[in-house]
Amino acid sequence: MTPGNRSSIVGAIDCHAHVFCNANYPYADNPVYEPLPNRKGTVGTFLATLDAHGLTHGLVIGAQPYGSDNRCMLDAIAESRGRLKGIALVRTGITDRELTGLADRGIVGIRINLSTDGMTPLTERGANRLLRRIREMNWFVEVHCQGDELAEAAPLLQSAGVHVLIDHFGRPDPERGLDQPGFQALVEIGKTGRGAVKLSGPFRSSIDGPPYLDCDPFVAAAIEAFGLENCVWGSDWPFVLTDEPIDYGTVYGCLSRWLPDPQDRHMVLWESPKRLFGF
Repeated sequence: MTPGNRSSIVGAIDCHAHVFCNANYPYADNPVYEPLPNRKGTVGTFLATLDAHGLTHGLVIGAQPYGSDNRCMLDAIAESRGRLKGIALVRTGITDRELTGLADRGIVGIRINLSTDGMTPLTERGANRLLRRIREMNWFVEVHCQGDELAEAAPLLQSAGVHVLIDHFGRPDPERGLDQPGFQALVEIGKTGRGAVKLSGPFRSSIDGPPYLDCDPFVAAAIEAFGLENCVWGSDWPFVLTDEPIDYGTVYGCLSRWLPDPQDRHMVLWESPKRLFGF
């Protein structure tokens, strides 16, 4: 199996993408960012992109401009006819009924963003109750972080007993090496067996640019810590908040370098995410 060779695989999942909708789905007040017009990828364009590269399914992440309004993503999941599942952005005070409703519509976890919100989602009033419910529902807490941000959050996540899913192999700084505290926190989560990591978005960390060779040591260390059974791949389509256009094929092609064995790639593209997210 090679990336893009659809005839040789049962299924393949892009486990990190965002979708945007029309003006009937307004952004939240004071959004963290607003995507450029050419980066507002729709669900139809995303599904067509998957088809063009021989992938069959996707895990869609709630887009920050919508805040905790997940309607755009939920409608995208419904429109996909079983090809998509999602990770939601939620308020700490979300009710059990609302969580159940999200689960019924294809949501398999919530996302917290340490880079924009700091530790607040883990420490504010009601956070412990929400984390307990997430654990009981067997959902993931997906964590977006960079640098050393994970080092502070990891003890709270581990004490909560939730399954942790780390975006973009923690977005380490390639110049600081494998021993930087944030990346070591990622490694320790991997060793617990209660976490998963996305081999995604190397352009978010790379200093050298395509084909992102300076990220290879971190990807290799993440694979060793988590094991292939807890590694998934994602593109981060439609590549919002990037200075230059990103090519889907170049990002997807990294996987062949990181995992030259076809069976290993099959594990990361299909077997692992299928089991972890219930595809």
